[in-house]
Amino acid sequence: MRQALRLVLMLVVSVVCLQIFFAARIALMGALPPQSTSFQRSEAMRLLREKGEILWAQHWVDDDQISVHLKRAVIASEDASFNEHNGVDWDALEKAWERNQKEQERVEKRILRLAQGEKRAARPAQVASTKPPPVAKIVGGSTITQQLAKNLFLSSERTMVRKAQEFVLTFMLEALLDKRRILEIYLNNVEWGEGIFGAQASARHYFRVDASRLSPNQAARLAVMLPAPKRFEKLPRSAYVNGRAGTIEARMGGVELP
Repeated sequence: MRQALRLVLMLVVSVVCLQIFFAARIALMGALPPQSTSFQRSEAMRLLREKGEILWAQHWVDDDQISVHLKRAVIASEDASFNEHNGVDWDALEKAWERNQKEQERVEKRILRLAQGEKRAARPAQVASTKPPPVAKIVGGSTITQQLAKNLFLSSERTMVRKAQEFVLTFMLEALLDKRRILEIYLNNVEWGEGIFGAQASARHYFRVDASRLSPNQAARLAVMLPAPKRFEKLPRSAYVNGRAGTIEARMGGVELP
């Protein structure tokens, strides 16, 4: 029993020390920009492993060098209540959970129908289909602060422990940094394509302008890419991007900046 209690105590102390470390890192970000994020480091290793080189574009620019159009576009697209919540938008999380439940049920019904159809059509000499089964598309309800917390410190795995740590980090970010700084760090580190990170690198890559000179439409197009930058960078002028950018641009006028 004593040994078990000692192990539990050691675990608790380790967790507390880890949180203190995270809090110290976040507090330091109030004055100094982060040198890199956990997500960026994992991406660098992936590029090195798969391609044998790291093609990288990132350049930190201060808040006043980022177009107000981009700030408004990203808030309108990713987190409309950014200025009001304390880091977590509980209503958005609930809606995302409900959508994911419905999507999971839809996919399960489809898999069942496919299995029944294959069973009826099966023949003794028929070769089993190699087509992968349909997969449910997960919809997120994370705020900008939650996305920043995950990108800064955590992996992309989906576990309860990682999600709990994400919540803790989110509240730390909101407690130790103001909204303007959170948005500034986010916009300088978020991914906008393979090896393309931050507002300045993305503005130069896609539009050949500095981040400070992005037009409303250009800013809206960059905001559209954020949920899946590696996919949208291949078709930056697709019908979906054009339509979604128009919707975001129409919403930008009602966004108040922190």
